[in-house]
Amino acid sequence: MSLLSGVLICVAVALVIALGFYALSLWRKVWSRQSQQRSAAIEQQQRLGEDLKILASSLLDGQLPLIEGVIRIKVLLDNFDIRLSQNVRCQVFHQLYEATAHVPTHADWKALDKTSRRQHEKNFNELELQHKAQAREAARWLLEEAL
Repeated sequence: MSLLSGVLICVAVALVIALGFYALSLWRKVWSRQSQQRSAAIEQQQRLGEDLKILASSLLDGQLPLIEGVIRIKVLLDNFDIRLSQNVRCQVFHQLYEATAHVPTHADWKALDKTSRRQHEKNFNELELQHKAQAREAARWLLEEAL
């Protein structure tokens, strides 16, 4: 074997070792990011769970209007655990959400004329009368058993 061949083999081995270390450093970054993502997902789940508890408690205590509380609970439940959201006991949240999905919000609500607003408010009152007990029961179940 010539001197040139020996040098080329040493350079090749050094290059393979360097590339191996570089690949290892890249994998460490990947593992670190995966760990951070898992931690962030766990933290988000915990925050959503706490927010759901607060909303359910506020709904039961009368600190939150029924329709608004139900809509917020439904949206958070969908993000927290879709299986829990689809539970039969949570069906009232979906029913009220769908019944009010067409109602404008925020600036669009403020832009409505008084007649339209009153009509929506009348509809809210009717929905609340029909579903209040079931919504409160579902909120209580979430607090006591599901969360």
